[in-house]
Amino acid sequence: MKRVNKNIRPGWTKLKLMVILLGCAVAAKAQNPFVESIYTADPSAHVWSDGRLYVYPSHDIAPPQGCDLMDQYHVFSTDDMVNWTDHGEILRADDVDWGRAEGGFMWAPDCAFKDGTYYFYFPHPSGSGDQWNSTWKIGVATSSEPAANFEVQGYIEGLKSMIDPCVFVDDDGQAYLYYGGGNLCEAGKLKDNMMEIDGQMQQMQGLVDFHEATWVHKYNGMYYLSYSDNNNDGGNQLRYAVSDSPLGPWTYRGVYMKPTGSPTNHGSIVEYKGQWYAFYHNSILSGHPWLRSICVDSLFYNQDGTIQEVTQTREHGTPYLEPAHSIPGTIEMEDYDQGGQGKAYSDSDTSNNGNDYRENEGVDVEMNSPGNYNIGWTTGGEWIEYTVEVTESALYSFELRAASPDGNGKFHLKIDEVNVSGSVVIPSTGGWQNYQSFTVPDIPLKEGTHIIQFFEETGGFNLDKMIVTKSGVLSSGKNIVNSETDIMLFPNPAKGSVSLRFQGISTQDLHLEIRNINGQLVKSFEKQNSSEGIQLDISGISAGTYFLVLRSDRKQLSKKLMVYE
Repeated sequence: MKRVNKNIRPGWTKLKLMVILLGCAVAAKAQNPFVESIYTADPSAHVWSDGRLYVYPSHDIAPPQGCDLMDQYHVFSTDDMVNWTDHGEILRADDVDWGRAEGGFMWAPDCAFKDGTYYFYFPHPSGSGDQWNSTWKIGVATSSEPAANFEVQGYIEGLKSMIDPCVFVDDDGQAYLYYGGGNLCEAGKLKDNMMEIDGQMQQMQGLVDFHEATWVHKYNGMYYLSYSDNNNDGGNQLRYAVSDSPLGPWTYRGVYMKPTGSPTNHGSIVEYKGQWYAFYHNSILSGHPWLRSICVDSLFYNQDGTIQEVTQTREHGTPYLEPAHSIPGTIEMEDYDQGGQGKAYSDSDTSNNGNDYRENEGVDVEMNSPGNYNIGWTTGGEWIEYTVEVTESALYSFELRAASPDGNGKFHLKIDEVNVSGSVVIPSTGGWQNYQSFTVPDIPLKEGTHIIQFFEETGGFNLDKMIVTKSGVLSSGKNIVNSETDIMLFPNPAKGSVSLRFQGISTQDLHLEIRNINGQLVKSFEKQNSSEGIQLDISGISAGTYFLVLRSDRKQLSKKLMVYE
């Protein structure tokens, strides 16, 4: 973690937390991320006739400069989902004679096979300097092999300046090109030469909150179009829609993957040896938003063809204390899990700048008084984990000790891989060692082991400890949260009023309240009962960030709400 000032340590403020407990069988596979030799993103997965599964990702290059320096495509393959082969580099910007002179900007690719030839599709701009975003082309390289000897043939003419090509070849051999960007998704037929559009591209209708990263696959005779959304609460989610036609119109079905800890996500879905898999990327290995790593987890369908929310897995560290930190109890923040970089923490600076505690590890810990420590040198994109053992299913209050001289630091909190807080701002406390207590009331936690991850969106704050006490009981059989539920809150940001629509939740006897980021009640509403959606009057509420909390006899969940003047 880079030093911002003499005394810096991750800080906390009041939150409203939700615990999402998911459980399903996972087929055998390597740990996530499954590629650690280089940084990779945007995995496009395909199974070819040789029986192997191939992944075509983009390549983040360190030191990062946003996504500008992405270059040098590699290909990875496996025949058991455990052992992966890096086939090496197949293409870079230097190979593209029509591309921008500065290189870079080799973003999310895809690959298709037809009539003995592999076609590698990649986005790349032709304009130099600040013309890159208005001159995107979809380039095509070909080879007789799936992972070597690709040669650039040119680009598909007549397309808009958009990115993220996806080519789906249907059962009848007809190929379709999809691409997008700027909240627009278009698709059209490809001619047999796989390099020309047959007819006109058309906008895909019926998608909800489309951003980019189109992927199309087929399951039980239905077409599934999945994509990345515009979610700014912890990073992109992956959504999907279905159709009985490869060109739609599409029927929206929901979110199948929550944010991964990276601000972006780009996924693909493929069946291999009887099991379906979801490929995606996160920033767990580096802790940096633009040094990403590709991952894979099992994907499951419900009987009605809808997709279950994917459980994101990876190898964690081991508790620093044996047994794990007990809840209720006190957690000293310097007692993070063991396991090192990428398992227990991610630190952008491998040295321990404080060097006062756990000197051989990369997290920066300093002594602020005899026998007392804080974590410092915080930098955006870093994270730390704590394994906890909850002794009783109950509601808990979290008293968090944080310090910041300037304020405006931001972080979010995850429990069991799920962002439960959204982006939280830490206010100024008047100094690096002027700690204040912030109490978060009534957080539901189920008995058992959980992993808490503190993710630093920015630096500029210190953290001393977290004191967790029981504050209430859970009603018998209470379902804390339903992962199938999708709340649509619009407009957001809002002024005067805000509307709610629900998927997968009954609004019978639903109680709603608005709380500020310190957990204090701002406004409550009469119990609601409407299947058509709800409109709430928020006039009189000052501009700022709030949480809309929804409770019923069966569910409790929350949604971040921005109010403007």
